[in-house]
Amino acid sequence: PLSYELHNLQVKNPRGMLVFLHGWGSNKELMKQAFGKSFAEFVHCYVDLPGFGGSPCEKALYTSDYANIMESFLRQLQQSVSDIDLSAYILVGHSFGGKVALLLTNALKLRTLILLSSAGILTPKSLKTRVKITLAKIAKTLGLNAKALRSKDADNLNEAMYQTFKNVVNEDFSEHFKACNAQSYVFWGTQDDATPLSSGEKIANLLPNAYFFALEG
Repeated sequence: PLSYELHNLQVKNPRGMLVFLHGWGSNKELMKQAFGKSFAEFVHCYVDLPGFGGSPCEKALYTSDYANIMESFLRQLQQSVSDIDLSAYILVGHSFGGKVALLLTNALKLRTLILLSSAGILTPKSLKTRVKITLAKIAKTLGLNAKALRSKDADNLNEAMYQTFKNVVNEDFSEHFKACNAQSYVFWGTQDDATPLSSGEKIANLLPNAYFFALEG
């Protein structure tokens, strides 16, 4: 079961449904804190992706699995919020949630997509990261515990979610960006060091119909 919240259901004739998909290691509460007081003319849906917040996950997944789970969820949600057609849903994806939002937008043929420092573009790993990976492989070969060498994004994960992290961290979504026909809005922080500005520029160039916004900070 997915943990989710709907806001602004009292709005008459809403412009659509904004579905907020958080980044890796985050949850719906952070997205709600950021956007809960904005976009009052839309119904908001805040979701904990499987393995985060209040949504459990004991099985290793790929990003495509997350998209399939979310597609089933959104189709069921549309039946309960029947005054908003599924075509009026807009996915807002941050980081890892951006990849899920992209796949969903393509699968459902949605008209609009909003990406916030989205993952999906592979960048060269730093020397520090490459050394950690090498040491972890050596430790595994020797039967030693290498948890101390894990990425911070892999901290405090159960084994299924750690495997999920390894499944999704190195995915190249270039072809999925190219295949997106939705009007896309890409927002990026100029000082983002987790997903560099160059990744945002590349995503905006790959998307057929994109506006790119670089924001200070």
